[in-house]
Amino acid sequence: MTYSVQLWSVRADFATDPTGTLRRLRAAGFTAVEPFDIFDLAENHAATLSQLGLSVPSAHVPLLERTDLSEVIAAAATLGTHTLIDSGRRDGWDDPAAISDYAQQLNAHAHEAAARGLQVGYHNHWWELGTSEETALERFAGQLDPAVVLEVDIYWAAVGGADVSALLKRLGTRVALMHVKDGAVMPNPPSQSQVPVGSGEVSISEALDAAPHALRVLEFDDYVGDVFHALKIGLGVVIALDGRR
Repeated sequence: MTYSVQLWSVRADFATDPTGTLRRLRAAGFTAVEPFDIFDLAENHAATLSQLGLSVPSAHVPLLERTDLSEVIAAAATLGTHTLIDSGRRDGWDDPAAISDYAQQLNAHAHEAAARGLQVGYHNHWWELGTSEETALERFAGQLDPAVVLEVDIYWAAVGGADVSALLKRLGTRVALMHVKDGAVMPNPPSQSQVPVGSGEVSISEALDAAPHALRVLEFDDYVGDVFHALKIGLGVVIALDGRR
């Protein structure tokens, strides 16, 4: 099974020593990475990724801010990336018209990307969720073309008040990827409240069971301590939990 890591987790190290950072991630057991800057990775690090045996199945791109995907598609081709993920809009989730507009934009991009063998997706934060019976994320998903996938961030879904495993089950196979992270679940958590997977308040085991088909992408938004060690611990937990099935 492929296990990926969002490079945002190690952004400071990557900025100063990209090759060394990729080597450390590979040594920790990761077989794939998810960039937050697909252009930098494609232009400067494609050879290193190939040498290390690291694939790039997905990448974050601000799709809703773009009208033309030609440069993104070219970068994806260089890296062998097949899924382009919008990393989230903060505003408008209480406005049905805005939700429809976001869906229409992603659907248009999905048609363009599909012509080049790619798919597009959306990554949530806490603001698309909430405690209502149907979340804004689900209303959004209901208006998406079947080709558009979701990358559900289980930590932010929990912070938003969702029953994460129930949400994943309702969304079903639409969830092609999962950001696996853990921490204190509270409104507006402090920026460095995240902890290694398995040591926080997110029901990791239940989330993994609810979406066994989803690519696991480990991430920290912020972390106090050795983030490489924390990622390695989390990866071990995820692999062990997946191995039960």
